[in-house]
Amino acid sequence: MTYFCSMIPVLVLKGWVWTFITYMFIHGSFTHVFFNMFGLFIFGLQVERAMGSKEFLLYYLVTGALAGIFSFAVYYLTGNYIVALMGASGALYAVQLAYAVYFPTSIIYIWGIIPLRAPIMVLGFTVLSLFFIITGGGGNVAHLTHLAGFGFGWLYFIVRFSVNPWKRLTMR
Repeated sequence: MTYFCSMIPVLVLKGWVWTFITYMFIHGSFTHVFFNMFGLFIFGLQVERAMGSKEFLLYYLVTGALAGIFSFAVYYLTGNYIVALMGASGALYAVQLAYAVYFPTSIIYIWGIIPLRAPIMVLGFTVLSLFFIITGGGGNVAHLTHLAGFGFGWLYFIVRFSVNPWKRLTMR
């Protein structure tokens, strides 16, 4: 099942285009699915209430699929045809961005002790993903897919809602 649903560039080239959606529902381990779903629970519930269920589902699927398509393009252009992309992180990073846009004054407690405003959390995750891309660290984590999720979430707010996320994120 993992093989059939993961986004593997060489298989996408053979027509397995459904994997641009299904990769978001396959995870590499219990820990992987647990933390993705925990993040979706923490941030997704509030974002769904703010957007409405239908819009939230559209946002989640569109940003996740576009993050997968972007990752496919990068893998293809760099010759990484055999990599297997799986997990909800691209869509989840878009959901975290949406949370920060809707609730810019919200305080998130990292590890239950470090208070951060939601926009600072988004900036922190962005910087960490950029750091791991530049240094090549972070193991088998698709940091570029995370950033693509942020980017497509940002574009979604501009195109669909005519909302400038930067203005919302910098509100006090």
